[in-house]
Amino acid sequence: MSRAGYYRHLHAKAPEEEDVELRHRVQQIVTGMRQRRGYRPVMYQLRKEGLCVNHKRLLRLMREDNLLCLRKKKYVLTTDSRHEYHVYSNLARGVRLKGLNQLWVSDITYIRLGTEFIYLAVVLDAYSRRVIGWELGRSLAAELALAALRQALAGRSWQPGQLVHHSDRGTQYACHAYTDLLEGNGIAISMSRAGNPYDNAKAERFMRTLKDEEVYASTYRDLEDARTQIGTFLDEVYNEQRLHSALSYLPPAEFEAELVKANETGRPSPEAETTNGPGEAVETDGADGNSGKPKSRFPTVTHSSLEIPTGFPPFPQPTTTTSS
Repeated sequence: MSRAGYYRHLHAKAPEEEDVELRHRVQQIVTGMRQRRGYRPVMYQLRKEGLCVNHKRLLRLMREDNLLCLRKKKYVLTTDSRHEYHVYSNLARGVRLKGLNQLWVSDITYIRLGTEFIYLAVVLDAYSRRVIGWELGRSLAAELALAALRQALAGRSWQPGQLVHHSDRGTQYACHAYTDLLEGNGIAISMSRAGNPYDNAKAERFMRTLKDEEVYASTYRDLEDARTQIGTFLDEVYNEQRLHSALSYLPPAEFEAELVKANETGRPSPEAETTNGPGEAVETDGADGNSGKPKSRFPTVTHSSLEIPTGFPPFPQPTTTTSS
């Protein structure tokens, strides 16, 4: 035995009761989150329960107990933008949201079963990230997206002329049946630029969350089994329980309830993260020649912009020599 091992053995002791209880609670939270979350949501859930936990300690415990999230499977293309329908301009670019039902975002993804592929269409409120309409089916026909949109229209209240619907350029969203339904309800139509996923980032990010936290962690027997399990995740887990960092770590349903309560009482309402902070990635509209990928908001520092403290000796000026 090494000297270091001998002394570690002398000082070894049983885990403290507090540490055991914390590990047990962390395992319960992660199991409820289907083992597809990082340490930050777990930390905020513990703090909501009155447990003050250092994030480094929590990360260490989750790593030791193999509770960190798992990733990732191959992407399959579901958007066909090669069609003759009218393509609308991107109205969602640069919009600063101030409340619900100002911008809805839509997308479609595939789900692999044992013997077939099925497809999921969703509609989200971009301000609260809440799923307000969804439909699951075996076909990528327009009726799939139409069913999700009809569910959103039936369950939400909006002002005609004040709501924008944003999607990619897929044929499901550009076809006459879909655009006529939107325009007939006074909803403006917005579409992403060609081949630019950043224009529909909220919907794309939701699809990643769905795959990581539900689809990759489950096995579906058939379409109806998938409909039951995915519907439970969307309606009960994602909307009602999942903490969102962009919503001050509130679930979408609770965030919307807080907004309604604030409007009724006149107190300050919670705000969603609608713009990026300093140093974070921001989206560009392409006017500067950029293709749309995020660029940094850190300012460019030049020597002329450096502020010299008062009393600091001046920098020596370069001397020039003349040759005789």
